[in-house]
Amino acid sequence: MALSNLTPSNQRWNRRNQLQQALETASALKIISGLTNLDPHNVADVVRAAQKGGATFVDIAADADLVRLVRELIELPICVSSIEPQRFVAAVAAGADLIEIGNFDAFYAEGRRFEAAEVLALTKETRSLLPDILLSVTVPHILTLDAQVALAEDLVAAGADIIQTEGGTSSAPTHSGTLGLIEKAAPTLAAAHAISRAVAVPVLCASGLSDVTAPMAIAAGASGVGVGSAVHKLNDPLAMIAVVRSLVEAIQTTQVKVTAS
Repeated sequence: MALSNLTPSNQRWNRRNQLQQALETASALKIISGLTNLDPHNVADVVRAAQKGGATFVDIAADADLVRLVRELIELPICVSSIEPQRFVAAVAAGADLIEIGNFDAFYAEGRRFEAAEVLALTKETRSLLPDILLSVTVPHILTLDAQVALAEDLVAAGADIIQTEGGTSSAPTHSGTLGLIEKAAPTLAAAHAISRAVAVPVLCASGLSDVTAPMAIAAGASGVGVGSAVHKLNDPLAMIAVVRSLVEAIQTTQVKVTAS
């Protein structure tokens, strides 16, 4: 039965169930339009490409109008991102299925840092406002790896359902081609490996990933991957779909190899 034939509450339950199944099978792919991206045309292109390309869910700015727009366009679960807990309330009321404290990459260029204490406080405040919503929290890559692991454990204790890693924007690859792609993904891959062994909740590996490194993220212990700029910076919707499909195929190849072994 198509989701459109179900009641809104049943639709949300189905979307959440599909997402959880993807996380449990380490096959989740999140396409990110950007925390500061409020361009309805670009966001529309990104989310449509995500659905057509076979992604599991999308991540957009925590803006109620944007959520309503996207909900009309796709049937995939919608995650909304913000660093302001109050913004989540209206976004969830508008139809968001889960929320993300993070996408910190948008702020690093401005010199804005997110320390462990602040992220933990944001998590506790968000959980008090929305005690039942599925909550993902990003662990800042500016922390040492040991500190990232410790924060992830504290975030889970505070109510986080998913932990997300990052680091692609700060890496500085010295090589081109495949080696450069691996160098770019190294910080987030290292975090996914360490954190996934310390917490019992799914870990989503994001920031700086490609079809080359997405399988490495799954192999490192991630339950899924998040990809943003590789899609939303493209101007051609067909090119966006192609990138999403290449990521889906890369993850599926990993699943086949794991099953075969």
